[in-house]
Amino acid sequence: MSSGHAGAALVAIGGNALIREGEEGTIEQQKANARAIAAQVVGLLQAGLRVVVTHGNGPQVGFIMLRSELVDARAPVPRLTLDMCVADSEGGLGYILANALAGQLRRHGFGDRAVCVLTHTVVDADDPAFGRPTKPIGPFFTAAEAEQHRRLHGWTLIEDSGRGYRRIVPSPRPRRIVEQAAIARLVEAEFVVVAAGGGGIPVVEEPDGRLRGVEAVVDKDYASALLAAAIGIPLLIISTGIDRIAIHFRRSDQRFLDRMTIAEAQRYLEEGEFPEGRMGPKVRAALEFLEAGGEEVIVASPWRLADAVAGTTGTRIVRQ
Repeated sequence: MSSGHAGAALVAIGGNALIREGEEGTIEQQKANARAIAAQVVGLLQAGLRVVVTHGNGPQVGFIMLRSELVDARAPVPRLTLDMCVADSEGGLGYILANALAGQLRRHGFGDRAVCVLTHTVVDADDPAFGRPTKPIGPFFTAAEAEQHRRLHGWTLIEDSGRGYRRIVPSPRPRRIVEQAAIARLVEAEFVVVAAGGGGIPVVEEPDGRLRGVEAVVDKDYASALLAAAIGIPLLIISTGIDRIAIHFRRSDQRFLDRMTIAEAQRYLEEGEFPEGRMGPKVRAALEFLEAGGEEVIVASPWRLADAVAGTTGTRIVRQ
C-alpha cells in the first residue's frame, strides 16, 4: 500500500444501483439515480472525506453487447468486442455519474471538482477465468430466449436466482490499474474522481509494452479494492442492495451484522454464507483490501452512504 491519502474513501457503486429494481433502465432513470448517489457523495465530502467513485456496469455492458449482436450482418456497423463494450459503458456511465456529481458539487459550494478517468485494468493472459466464464451481464431472458442466444450467438447463459437467464462472461482478476498514479494525483488535488468503471477496460501487457484488450469483464469490487490499496486510501465502501450484510440470508434465522473481523468473514465464506454470485466477491474483495493494508471496509446501501460512514447503518469489516 502506498503512503496514502488519510481522510479519503473509495466508494464502489454497483451497476444495478443506476437501474433499480422494477426500472427499464432508461437513460433518464439512470441519471436520476446518479443524482441521488451524488447527493450521498456530497455528504461524505461534507464529513471531510476526499472521494473516489468506482462503478459496475453489468446491466449496461450487456445492453451494449446485445445491441451489437442484434445488428443485421448486412448493416455497415462493426460488431463490438467485449473490451470495446466495457469502454463504451465506462464512458457513458462516467458521463452520467460525473455530470450528476458536478451539479451536486456546484450546488453545495465545492465548485468544478468532478473528473472521470477512462481506466485500463491489467489482467493475466493465462488467467483460468478465460476458460471458466462466471460474470453475469445484461438483461434477463426466458429459457426460450436463452436457448436462441446460445444457438445464434454462442453465448454461455445460466439461470440467475429464479429471475431468468443471463449471459456470463470471463472475469479475470485485476493485477494493476494503469492510471492509478494519475488518479492518486487527482485525489491529492481534492478532485472527486470517477474511475475504474465496470472494473476498468480489461487489457493484457504485451512484451513490447502494448496494452491489448481482451474479451472479459473485471469485477468492479476486486478492481476497487486493488485501486484503493494501491493509492493508499484507507476506507473502502462497497455498496449493495441491502443496508447490512446478513448471515442465514432469507431464512427464518437471518441475522444482520454490524461488524465483522477478517477471521469471522473467512469462516462465513468457508461455511457458504456468502455465495459467489452474490455477496461472496464483495467480502473477498474486502479481505484483499484489508490484507493489502487498508484500514476498514463498509458494506452498505448506496442510498445511505453518509449514514454508513457515521456508523448508523452498514456492516464494518475490520482486521480484528
